Amino acid sequence: MQAATACVSSVKSRDDIMTIRRVIPVIVFVHCLICHLHGQDFAAPDTISVRSGDMKLKALLWRPHGSGPFPALIWSHGNYASTSSPGTVDAMIGSVTLTYLLGQEFSRNGYVFLGLFRRGTGLSAGEGESSQDLLLRSLKEGSLEERNKLQVHLLETEQMQDIVSGLQFLRRSRYVDTGRLAVIGHSFGGSLALLLAEREPSLKAVVSFGAGAKSWNSSPPLRARLIECVTHISAPVLLVCAKNDYSTNPADSLGAVMDHLGKSHSVIIYPPFGNNADVGHNFIFLGVPIWERDVLGFLGKSLNH
Repeated sequence: MQAATACVSSVKSRDDIMTIRRVIPVIVFVHCLICHLHGQDFAAPDTISVRSGDMKLKALLWRPHGSGPFPALIWSHGNYASTSSPGTVDAMIGSVTLTYLLGQEFSRNGYVFLGLFRRGTGLSAGEGESSQDLLLRSLKEGSLEERNKLQVHLLETEQMQDIVSGLQFLRRSRYVDTGRLAVIGHSFGGSLALLLAEREPSLKAVVSFGAGAKSWNSSPPLRARLIECVTHISAPVLLVCAKNDYSTNPADSLGAVMDHLGKSHSVIIYPPFGNNADVGHNFIFLGVPIWERDVLGFLGKSLNH
């Protein structure tokens, strides 16, 4: 509470006051959630390196207690700029802490969890540029159309290379049951998770939170690519979002395509979470107690765990 008081003393505008009013409840909530998870029985993560081309990426690796082999999840995070917008969940909490929330949740439920930080992001900040920085520069110096084309290009090239490198790491690990691998992603990373499942048919499940929620309505190339993608996925897919995410159209539309094709999938749209789209979009981190039963049930069935 001392830190909050210090912030208030430096307020210079009404916008600053509104930002602080949004920030404090989120910080308190995450603090309580981390304290709750720290009270559980789980192993602390190891910090490891994963080679992706010329890049030496960093990752946090959680392993359950025991010798295994265990089912494993690779985490596909969203876009994080080197400088986040003030007052957003990204800026308030940071990509590393957000990854901890998920790593602790899944490891205590018996999964190996690889929290890979793709180039330019989080613990890999010194390795290349983040996808978000590239997209923001493309929009600033070019046009929305150019930015949208670049987004799909990045998903299919360097971002795909990074996550495939992480998947290869898991496949080489003696404590991983390579027949029970799945991917879980969020936002940009939710789109990447779907594309990874298209490329890697040996994956047994895909969980995608808020895939393309910010870009779907304004990006015909992303819509077309993801619709094409889900027609090729053989693994069961779970599409998740909160009603107040930036858009529920990706979940609705992709679910309808898979339903038409008879693909194994589920779509869960939870009631609004929080009081704005940014908090709703980050439901995956802040709403763990709400979604864990559904997601763990889906993974348990898909991975026979």
